[in-house]
Amino acid sequence: MTYRIYPNKAQFDQLHWARKMHCDLYNAAMANRRTQYKRFGHSVNYLEQQNCLPEFKKVWIEYAELGSHTLQATLKRVDFAYKRFFQGLGKYPKFKAKRRYSGWTYPDQAGWKALSNGKNGYLELRDLGLKIQMRGQARTWGTPTTCTIFFRNGKWYASITVQCNPIRQTGTGSIGIDLGCKDAVTLSTGEKIAKPDFIKEGHKKVKVVSKRLRRKRPPNRNKKVKGSRRWKKEQKRISELQGKISRQREDWLHKTTSEIVSGNSLIGGEQLNVKGMTRKANKGKRKKQKAGLNRSILDVGFGIVGDLLSYKSAEAGGFYVESPTRTLKPTQRCAKCWELTPKTLSDRVHICSNPDCKHVEDRDVNAAQVNEIWARGLERTSLDAELPSSTDCGSMKQLGAQKRQKQRLQRSKSL
Repeated sequence: MTYRIYPNKAQFDQLHWARKMHCDLYNAAMANRRTQYKRFGHSVNYLEQQNCLPEFKKVWIEYAELGSHTLQATLKRVDFAYKRFFQGLGKYPKFKAKRRYSGWTYPDQAGWKALSNGKNGYLELRDLGLKIQMRGQARTWGTPTTCTIFFRNGKWYASITVQCNPIRQTGTGSIGIDLGCKDAVTLSTGEKIAKPDFIKEGHKKVKVVSKRLRRKRPPNRNKKVKGSRRWKKEQKRISELQGKISRQREDWLHKTTSEIVSGNSLIGGEQLNVKGMTRKANKGKRKKQKAGLNRSILDVGFGIVGDLLSYKSAEAGGFYVESPTRTLKPTQRCAKCWELTPKTLSDRVHICSNPDCKHVEDRDVNAAQVNEIWARGLERTSLDAELPSSTDCGSMKQLGAQKRQKQRLQRSKSL
């Protein structure tokens, strides 16, 4: 659950100081790894940097005020960045400027306390000596375990994870979905959920403010020119508008997916390579058209809908199954006879090419029906091994348990 926190002026400055300290530690850990490898060929790991923290705090006495567990979590963030790079999941880690460093994490219950029963309350940060008012409401409350403090668009937030057993109500039906740009979600029942109007209206406001921003003096770091006061004011306005669109989209997606899960215990979706679909176009005449298509895909939230349906279905005891889009080809396959009928993007109606079928249906509705049929055709026993737990959030505690389990398996094989 993410809460908005409201620090006063002194607390606001204290939080920014702690954010700067963690940013400096992150960059110092990055520099240490790079230097050790380039000069001495030594690969520094997380445990080595963690064991150096006591000596580090003797030299840099400012860090004595911060909790040891929060500093360890910052070092763990560096380790995660390098692991993602070596696994091919991200680019080579870079140094972070303070304005791009969001915040820090309390990985356990030490150093902080949530004085709340799930609705509003106060957040106590013992290492900083702060007690800050917070607002928000959790759907399910339990024992607080971790807390992440971050700064975004001029506001402070606290993301708190709790140990609980979330439960949702669901029906006994099954349904298939198909995602699109014009109609955000198309259901196998024929119902279509259009893209909300607030996205288009929000982009219009951003466009107007962006036009005003281009008339102001921007910063130029190479020429050591600072941005003008009016430029900073317009840039802040753009950030606020974009943040509002993001929050509205997130709220709309949560409500839409919750409604789908509440009436169906089996949901059939499709695997989408959103990163490949939104890749920038090469230089050419259709570069602007591709940029507009990418914006429409990201506005609907193609990469988020599947994750929301997956964990919400797991909480309700249902199943969310994604069909293999490349092999199944839902947009070309007939939901009645299962034959393939090639189509272009301009063909919005499915007309089966099989002379014995001749099934006619809306293209998106037919694709959603194909996803539903494919999901119902799978055996239930095969789903249990594929569906993730609703409480598997990749925390440091869970990652440690997975690492210990992997080491036990390796030792048992060696014996």
